[in-house]
Amino acid sequence: MPLLSTTSVVTALRAAGCVFAEDEAELILTTARTPDEAAAMVARRVAGLPLELVLGWAEFAGLRITVEPGVFVPRRRTEFLVEQALATVPGASVVVDLCCGSGAVGAALAASLDGAELHAADIDPAAVRCARRNIAPRGGHAHEGDLFEALPARLRGHIDILAANVPYVPSGEVPLLPSEARDHEPLVALDGGTDGLDVLRRVVAEAPGWLAPGGHLFVEMSERQTPLALDALRRSGLTARVVVSEEMYAHVVTGTRP
Repeated sequence: MPLLSTTSVVTALRAAGCVFAEDEAELILTTARTPDEAAAMVARRVAGLPLELVLGWAEFAGLRITVEPGVFVPRRRTEFLVEQALATVPGASVVVDLCCGSGAVGAALAASLDGAELHAADIDPAAVRCARRNIAPRGGHAHEGDLFEALPARLRGHIDILAANVPYVPSGEVPLLPSEARDHEPLVALDGGTDGLDVLRRVVAEAPGWLAPGGHLFVEMSERQTPLALDALRRSGLTARVVVSEEMYAHVVTGTRP
């Protein structure tokens, strides 16, 4: 097959409604290893497959994170959670990425923490397989199971950074999500129950027993859910606060074990 021109790829992507057609064309053409692969990637993108799944990777915190069909794609706004964790606990020695999805948060934390012990956990087997590929090169361990049940018991009381990127979309709003999330990502990674806080409450209830003294829990929330999230953390005995990035439209709730 002849080489695809950038112009022809941009034209095809723009006709399919891709707003950033030029940028996407460059990513596809530089990722594809052969002309046939490039053509197949363009066809999948034109058919509506999310760009990250077409490429097989997503950029996150300066890293290329492997993503696969059926696995939650890391959001750029979640980089703010990583930034806050590193700024708050720069010397963390034990890190857990709970509800890890692709393992992007754990991989990003490990990349900046020299020698930290990293564990990631998710209830979805596909997510665990994907996370393992992303964190194993950094010495991380991926575990399958329901929240803390997946973790080695020896971590109890020793976690310095507990990053929990829990699902927080209220059940009734899942159908309103963009099709790239609604049609291509697992419901378990999106649906947070009636008010979006079901999984958060379960995490917060157990977090104090798993955190080291002075350890920190970091959770991403929406602006309107933040007051309820803060209340849940305080009720569990954690010192709670919220940090906001207007630029990234990100709200991170932090709970600290006294």
